[in-house]
Amino acid sequence: MITRREFVTGASALAIAAALARFADFDLVASAFAQGAAPSTAELMQAGPLGEQSMGKEDAPVTVIEYASMTCPHCAAFHTKTYPEMKKRYIDTGKVRYILREFPFDPLSAGAFMLARCAGKDRYFPMVETLFQLQPQWADPNIKNPAEPLFAIARQAGFTKESFESCLRDQKTLDGIEWVRDRGAKKLGVSSTPTFFINGKQYRGALSVEDLEKAIEPLLKS
Repeated sequence: MITRREFVTGASALAIAAALARFADFDLVASAFAQGAAPSTAELMQAGPLGEQSMGKEDAPVTVIEYASMTCPHCAAFHTKTYPEMKKRYIDTGKVRYILREFPFDPLSAGAFMLARCAGKDRYFPMVETLFQLQPQWADPNIKNPAEPLFAIARQAGFTKESFESCLRDQKTLDGIEWVRDRGAKKLGVSSTPTFFINGKQYRGALSVEDLEKAIEPLLKS
């Protein structure tokens, strides 16, 4: 678990050098689970302490759950190339309920998710999509102080310097994001991003529109 002091010390300057604790045995935990039975629907649909971030009809015939990391380039590729078509074809038409769950691999990703949460429920997805689209501007490992470009993006979403820093000091939000990540690893077998569950079946990697079509269309006909 990242303590408030450890996170804020790095996040206020966002000099993200320390890796998230509890990941030392992450691969072992995920691999051990992956060899067991698939999670039940009840296990898979349990929301985290911060609540779900979802789009689409709650009673849609297909539920797509994505575990993503904000600094993951494969996640960014999915959200810039595939997600817009999925939204237009399946979410907006009532065929799919889409749930995004936070799975940060590093403190910078956790900080970006915290800002999306702090932006408010109506602005969560626009903030996430903007961060993915502009990922090279703030998540490049060669950037010495990612706080500056990250704040520039957050400011466009209505953050002030004070609300930006206050958000990154919010231990409750950080704990809730960590809870979702840890449960995904230990209970659901998530070990990489993006990982998708489509009506309970796990898919790994940045799915293309064609991949989604193959997975979703049969479920709509059944």
